[in-house]
Amino acid sequence: MFETFRTILKRDLTLAMRRRTDLMTTLFFFVIVVSLFPLGIGPEMNTLRLIAPGVVWVAALLASMLALERLFAADHADGTLEQMLLTPQPLALLVFAKIFAHWLVSGVPLVLMAPLLGLQYDLSSEGLQVLLISLLLGTPTLSLIGAIGAALTLGLRGGGVLVSLLVLPLTIPVLIFGAGSVEATVSGLGGDGHLYMLGALLVMSLVLAPVASAAALRISNE
Repeated sequence: MFETFRTILKRDLTLAMRRRTDLMTTLFFFVIVVSLFPLGIGPEMNTLRLIAPGVVWVAALLASMLALERLFAADHADGTLEQMLLTPQPLALLVFAKIFAHWLVSGVPLVLMAPLLGLQYDLSSEGLQVLLISLLLGTPTLSLIGAIGAALTLGLRGGGVLVSLLVLPLTIPVLIFGAGSVEATVSGLGGDGHLYMLGALLVMSLVLAPVASAAALRISNE
């Protein structure tokens, strides 16, 4: 099963590298959204430090939504998904490999870019560190939850809009605890509790999301 997981992961990463424009679109969207707020609000540092966690996290959430529609669409179009449904390996494992590849391509660049963008908001080194950790815990959860919506809307007209409508309400807890961890750290209250909640959400998503996505794919393929 590990060999199958590695094959799916390698395949999806290779295809993603051939479509670098999709990767750059997500990253540029994240950078532009985060960078526009200091220009629009002004150079008041206290205000910028106050809104920084929410702005970065909302931008990361919206950027992660851009690539969700394509998570299973290509496999559905070329018949690969039907072959995956017929393999003896658990479909949840194959789905998890695709989600992991999606996170490596769309989530990791956001995590690495966020501390640099946080400097625009005059965040402290401790705040930047917590921002990095919160995104490292939260972005995989966004991909896992988003995969369920992408699987449910597979093959439907206007699937991108439907994915957003389904996924955004489910990601609100991730947004609250992610932004709250940075905000609590910057204000001196400590963000450990928020990070623990993000970790709990990640574990829950790792257990449930691949199974739910696999079931949704079977329903969408019928």
